[in-house]
Amino acid sequence: MRASRLLSILLLLQARGRMTAEALADEFEVSVRTIYRDIDELSAAGAPVYADRGRAGGYRLLDGYRTRLTGLTDAEAETLFLGGLSGPAAQMGFSGAVTTMQLKLLAALPPERQAAAERLAGRFHLDPVGWHQNPDEAGRLPAIAQAVWNNRRVSVRYESWKGEVERELEPLGLILKGGRWYLAARPTGEPARGPRTYRVSNILDLTAGETTFERPSDFDLAGWWAETSRRFEAEIFTGQARLKVSREGRRRLAKLGVEQARIAAEADATAGDGWADVLVPIESVEHAAIDLLRLGAEAVVVTPPALRAEMRRTADRLAALYPV
Repeated sequence: MRASRLLSILLLLQARGRMTAEALADEFEVSVRTIYRDIDELSAAGAPVYADRGRAGGYRLLDGYRTRLTGLTDAEAETLFLGGLSGPAAQMGFSGAVTTMQLKLLAALPPERQAAAERLAGRFHLDPVGWHQNPDEAGRLPAIAQAVWNNRRVSVRYESWKGEVERELEPLGLILKGGRWYLAARPTGEPARGPRTYRVSNILDLTAGETTFERPSDFDLAGWWAETSRRFEAEIFTGQARLKVSREGRRRLAKLGVEQARIAAEADATAGDGWADVLVPIESVEHAAIDLLRLGAEAVVVTPPALRAEMRRTADRLAALYPV
């Protein structure tokens, strides 16, 4: 921790110029006395840190002294600075590491480009968390992230579609998809079945153990997730529905998913009133009825007959709840 702070002080002075001991203490959340000791240690190690006396004084580096990240271009440093992903990193407990990384990236830029990089970071912010996130999910993420990083098994109580189950897992990776966190993990004792996907918000209880496991050397998290997502989408949509949708209906349809958005964008209105015929994938009659009710009276199911019947039954039940 001390060595990391010493390096960060150097990078911060390089990026910002002169800083007072009080400002450095606030930056690192330590006492002013601790900063004095750090500066003394840096000076003893040969770092060219100088103190300017007076009201406008502070600490600064010798003019012309720079620490650069070898081989990193200005554009690459700016891009990485923008892509720090401080929101997800903070959720996983790595906010301090991201702050240090951004200081190093800023230090890699020449003075005339540092302002541009800071301006980028000040104008773009990624907040991947959906509204009303379960606070328990955010609280579990750091423990899961540490277990993933250190190859430690975890015991979980998980809410699956079969009900609550208990599992011992070997966590292989965390994925952030559409504002939701997923855990790729192997159930202990079932290596032949390969990793499975666990939604973090469905983990009711988690205990990180001391037992480690050997991570598969050939496991590629990004490749595995791409294949898992492709297979899931191929398996979940088992049929199609033909709809007639109005202009407003196409706007609402686009909010149901990526594929639905593509279909809505490509739909051509064949009638003068702006209604269009579209074919949309469906998981099942029951699930499709729930989704298509969100379109209201801006869509009409043409086929299949079973879905039309389900929509009619649902409409009749709703009408019964609201008698005139």
